[in-house]
Amino acid sequence: MNGSLENKRIAYFSMEIGFDSRVPTYSGGLGILAGDTLKACADLKIPIIGITLLAESGYFFQKIDEEGNQIEMPTNWSKDDFLKLLPVRVSVNIEGKEVQVQVWEYMMKGFDGYSVPLYFLDTNIDENDEYQRTLTHYLYGEDKKYRLCQEIILGIGGVRAIEALGYNNIEKYHMNEGHASLLVIELLERTKKENGYDIEAVRKQCIFTTHTPVPAGHDKFSCDLVRNVFHSALPFEMPEMFCQDDEINMTLIGMNFSHYINGVAKRHQEVSREMFPDYKINFITNGVHSFSWTADPFKKLYDKYFPGWKQNPFFLKCALSIPEKEIWEAHQEAKKPLIDYVNRQENVGMDYDIFTIGFARRVTPYKRADLLFTDINRLLEINEKVGKIQIIFAGKAHPQDVEGKELIKSVFSRIKELKDKIKAVYLENYDMKLGKLITSGVDLWLNNPLRPREASGTSGMKAAHNAIPSFSVLDGWWIEGHIENVTGWSIGSDKVEAPEDKDLQDLYGKLEKIIIPMFYNQRSEWLNIMKHSIAINASFFNTHRMIQQYVTNAYFK
Repeated sequence: MNGSLENKRIAYFSMEIGFDSRVPTYSGGLGILAGDTLKACADLKIPIIGITLLAESGYFFQKIDEEGNQIEMPTNWSKDDFLKLLPVRVSVNIEGKEVQVQVWEYMMKGFDGYSVPLYFLDTNIDENDEYQRTLTHYLYGEDKKYRLCQEIILGIGGVRAIEALGYNNIEKYHMNEGHASLLVIELLERTKKENGYDIEAVRKQCIFTTHTPVPAGHDKFSCDLVRNVFHSALPFEMPEMFCQDDEINMTLIGMNFSHYINGVAKRHQEVSREMFPDYKINFITNGVHSFSWTADPFKKLYDKYFPGWKQNPFFLKCALSIPEKEIWEAHQEAKKPLIDYVNRQENVGMDYDIFTIGFARRVTPYKRADLLFTDINRLLEINEKVGKIQIIFAGKAHPQDVEGKELIKSVFSRIKELKDKIKAVYLENYDMKLGKLITSGVDLWLNNPLRPREASGTSGMKAAHNAIPSFSVLDGWWIEGHIENVTGWSIGSDKVEAPEDKDLQDLYGKLEKIIIPMFYNQRSEWLNIMKHSIAINASFFNTHRMIQQYVTNAYFK
């Protein structure tokens, strides 16, 4: 690509970007959101480019043994089957050595043919030494040094790469989490004059989105490690802008050098302001790419009743006009592939007609994957006296998350206790493809994290696009999307310190008294909730609406 490009562009930096389950360059929600964001930009013809790392061996391929132990294996995929290698190289300095970075391209096409380029940075080049070649192998590598090296490549290398590609007219640099915050060092160096740096010029160029309300989720590196990896004193002359308690805090770097900062839900904005009281933090609630996460039976239904919903998901507000019979038929058609998959993989004999609960997400203690099994006897009683239940679980624990791995084992042991009484499974290798199958095929979407640790959450939004009601703790997006007995049901109160016994009371009580009886005995009322899930939640919680808010509030302001 030669010369200057005519239009001003947004450069969107994310450590992971998930756009296709066959390209495993994502671990979960953050990466899938990034991919959905770029898909929406392609649909809406927003001039944006994506920058990420290659993750040549993916996050990991998950196997689970008979005792519930998670086994991690590299994910094998052929990068040249999906990506195009470009004749562009840049370098970054790591530990006093120049590391060569090559660039791969993927063109993400929108509905009208407009393309958004996505660039993958790769250090697996013959000129690099053995360690340097591995730096873009694994997503979220095993130690702090590896991670810091990756963030140098993404931030500093990413800015250099897009300039080498001819993008000399970047309007804004959007950092999707703190992993890319070192890009500000490269931007600052370009402003350096005899009297110092032009901080305000850099701020005007930068946008920062934080995705976690959990302090441990913000990347921090010791100043000693940074000195060693940069092979010099700190590469900046403003330690107060970069350091806190002798650590480099990537979130604070991003916030200090951005003119617009946002959380990803209204509650997340409130929590983030408490964590970072010195910053003005806005919010833009997340969404999902409607077309990508809607199952084929519902795509056909939406095409029939409101053509144009693909380009403008707001049309989904008209879902209340769809006849109940057609909603139910579409749901049954979407449910069968999931049940068939489960029976084929696990040989458990699940039934198309039995009430099916879905729970699938990253496995870590605060998400409480085993909460439903707290009182097994109560669950069995509901199953026997109120209506039959089936349960589908899926999710990966981070390789270093020992507690998360133990949680998978705990769920496995409970599933064994239920054998022959309640059919339940834990599906291996949760990815985008399996995620779509589950979020379109269950009857109820369950989500029960500890408050206020769910920044936003998007799986329930995907379920809503397929007319599946949510049964969720009032945290993240569900505070905005929840209308009791209209779009779904709440678990507990919206108080941050809500007691767990109240959550359990609602979890079992509403399943027993409201949800399961309605599913089996009040089909019209159930279908009304399904339709409202589409009309109220799918019509709003999508990336088309989300990116329009970024354009208005941040990108071209």
